[in-house]
Amino acid sequence: MTLSRRNSIKVIGAGVIVAAAGAAIAVPGLDAMPATAIEGWSGPPSAERDPRRRALAFALLAPSPHNLQSWLVDLRRDGEVLLFVDGGRLLPQTDPLSRQILIGQGCFLEILSMAAAAEGWRTETELFPAGPWTVDRPVARIVFSRLTAPSIDPLFAEVPRRRTVKGRFESRPLEAAHGRALLAGMDLPGLSLSIVDEPGRVQRLRAIAIAGSELEMNTPRTHKESIDVVRIGSAEIAAHRDGISIKGPMIWMLRQFGAMTPDKAMTPGTMAWNSGRDYVLAGYASAPAFGWLASRGNDRATQVAAGRAWVRLQLAASALGVSLQPHSQALQEYPEMEALRTAMRAETGVAGDETLQMFFRLGYAADPGPSSRRALDSFLKS
Repeated sequence: MTLSRRNSIKVIGAGVIVAAAGAAIAVPGLDAMPATAIEGWSGPPSAERDPRRRALAFALLAPSPHNLQSWLVDLRRDGEVLLFVDGGRLLPQTDPLSRQILIGQGCFLEILSMAAAAEGWRTETELFPAGPWTVDRPVARIVFSRLTAPSIDPLFAEVPRRRTVKGRFESRPLEAAHGRALLAGMDLPGLSLSIVDEPGRVQRLRAIAIAGSELEMNTPRTHKESIDVVRIGSAEIAAHRDGISIKGPMIWMLRQFGAMTPDKAMTPGTMAWNSGRDYVLAGYASAPAFGWLASRGNDRATQVAAGRAWVRLQLAASALGVSLQPHSQALQEYPEMEALRTAMRAETGVAGDETLQMFFRLGYAADPGPSSRRALDSFLKS
């Protein structure tokens, strides 16, 4: 058999890539998560004395859509925190109504309250103190006052250990006792929590969720919104300390050969696009159970309440050793997603006056490590 010059180049090139991959994988710690990007998970500095900043240092560990960390705080009035949405950190294509962004604000408020109480401070939260929410108006005014003694929420210890697992789950079913504990342990005024692990129903939910992810990836403007916040490699992660981090020896190698770039990730059929799709589908395929949070209303206060409930659910799951990952695609309110959103409502049995606020998979997985976090001062409103 003889090879043409073009095919010879392909074979040689492939061999170089394979050799480079082997060399990259052999280097321990290559393209690892930068220490500066995860230093926030150690909590506030011991020298910090302002109780608001100490509580904020924990609140910043809350989950948020695409890890955008869309929080902006004003500390200019003594004893108060004004919480705003950072208008430069929205998702206008996939979250045009900012429902998910407001859920992220609720996650932040819940952990802020827990952290303050653990150090002996009461937080009184007034939602939307300047009137109906807009990006220029605060989501909440939080007033700090002294408690007679610290009040430690049992879930607070899980805040630094909370993780969102994006990869494969282990191949074992959700333990019935864990499902029951999550359902029984949540105080959800105005909200309902459901968990299903019956194989037929799981498969139907999986199919809708996969279709939602594929639709988002095949709609250029919505896919680009995600790709714009992907941080490829340790240098980008360290520079931004937010967004969707991808790293490691194989990523390092692919970057060296120009195979892992934002442009390639936007282009169907490329290695970058296919690997992104395969990664997402592998996660869905490994899910032994799905769950969802629904609400009777869908006003801004309800969205914030859904966020507070969601982060408590994640913390409760963490305490049990259960992993959760939200899958928001089929819940999103842009026009192309309407049919799948309707299908998801039908399969979950959500009534006409209810809103699906969160949809997620449950299972078991190794600790993937903490996600990146920006420095506290970068959240301060001047």
